[in-house]
Order: sequence, then C-alpha cells, then structure tokens
Amino acid sequence: MTTHNNQMNDHFLGFGLGLRSQHYEYILNNQPDVDWFEILTENYMIDGGKPMYYLDAFVERYPLVMHGVSMSIGSTDKLNRDYLKKLKQLIQRVKPKWISDHMCWTSAKQINSHDLLPLPYTSETVDHLVNRIKQVQDYLEQPILLENVSSYLTYKESKTTEWDFLNEITRQSGCFLLLDINNIYVSARNHGFDAKVFIDGIDRSSVRQFHLAGHSDFDTYVIDTHDHDVCQSVWDLYDHALERFGAISTMIERDDNIPDFPDLLAEMNQARQIAKSKNIESPSTANVKVHA
Repeated sequence: MTTHNNQMNDHFLGFGLGLRSQHYEYILNNQPDVDWFEILTENYMIDGGKPMYYLDAFVERYPLVMHGVSMSIGSTDKLNRDYLKKLKQLIQRVKPKWISDHMCWTSAKQINSHDLLPLPYTSETVDHLVNRIKQVQDYLEQPILLENVSSYLTYKESKTTEWDFLNEITRQSGCFLLLDINNIYVSARNHGFDAKVFIDGIDRSSVRQFHLAGHSDFDTYVIDTHDHDVCQSVWDLYDHALERFGAISTMIERDDNIPDFPDLLAEMNQARQIAKSKNIESPSTANVKVHA
C-alpha cells in the first residue's frame, strides 16, 4: 500500500465541516476539534445582521474557506459583475484560505434555475470556460477551485470523458479542483462508468479539496441530496482517492436533515481515521497556500 506524508502538501488544512447556522452556538461555546470550516458564500453576501456577527466570530477562531453556488461559470450569460463585486468584498472580510464554486451553469437569460447543471464535454466548452475562469481569477486576484457536479443526463455533443475535460480546463486556466467524492459516485452509478477510473484520470496536481456527503439511492438511479450519512461505497472511494492524491483538505458536507454537531464531528473523524491509516494527519499550522 502506498502511504503519503501530509508535510509534502502545504495546501493541506486537515479535516473540516460545512458551517451551518444550527451549530453556531455549539461551536463557539465548545471549540470542537475541527481544523477548518467551509462557509456557503451566498449566505453572507449581506450588509450586516446576525449572520455577519457570527461570521466575524468564526473568522477569529478557525481557518475558513468559501464555497459558492451562484457563479454560473459555464453559462452563456455575461458574467454577473455585481455578484463578483460582492464576492470580492466578502473575500476581503473573511480572508479565506481559498474560494470555490461549481463547474456548471445555473442561469440562462438571467433566470437562475437554482440547479447545478452539467456541461457538454467539448473543445468549445473548454474554450468558453477557460476564458470566463481567467476573467474571474483576474478580477479576484487569486485562483479559484471548481467542483465536479453530480449529473443525471449526458450530452450527445460530448467528445471526451468528464475527467479529461476537467484536466484540460485546469491546465489552460490555472484553476484548481474541489473533487467531490460523492458526486463522482453518484454520476458513476447514473451513467455506468467506474468511479475509480474517474479518480485515477484526474491530474494529481490539480486537486486542492475533497467533499464527502450522502445521497439518496433509488436502486436504478442516485440523487445527490446531502441529507444522509456518507455511505460505505463513498468511504471506499475516498480511501482510493487518498491513495492517488495523498493529503487533501477533506470535509463533510450536509445541507438537509442536519444532525446534532457531535454526530457530524464523529463522521468527520471517520475521514480523519481513514487518512491516518495512510500516515496523513492534521497539519500543525494553518499557514496554507493555494499556489504550489
């Protein structure tokens, strides 16, 4: 078995959780052993109020990363400059270790679908995405991470695999990947490919973060719902991803049917134990960079 040492990866934050309002008070009162938290960007694009009060408290206590759902980087609509302006202001306030969104489109003709919709895997799509990603990164003055989405349909126009598509975008744009292990599993089940082949096909240098989450399994298809515990098949896939990528910042993502904080912490510690079996442990410092 190949083992990895987290000291080789200065991007490694350790093991984290998605910050949810239900847990604000518990976290501040108990200071649990969590290396970092991920905030949902759009929840804090406001001028003030209680969410911002709590956000400032967490900024003082934990490393944070920002994760958005509304950039719509793959849309043919013009980039939303008002959104990017608010995003940059929030970055200046939070000073996150990095920011992320999704490799998808969510809007058409300025109408937000509120869904993370997949893209056709073509050279034209690559060119379109690379141009828009570069614009966003130039404006924000930093690289971004983009997450692979779960999908339930494919395009006849697609000319390549999703993993080769992702590799080409990261190579040309300089962005990084937030690799969602659960999304890979969901898409693999829905489309009939081998999830391990997806992971093995991704360039090692492009991945900066892992998501782990639960889903709803309907036997003949799977839906990414983020309302269940991580299942054993996804844990096994995470184990395989650690073999390929080594020390990657890992978090549990839960958006519905949210349990008490100790239950989420126990699930996060399961990821920590799997990584520890490969000599990957939480770093002793929070001085983490995105650039190599």
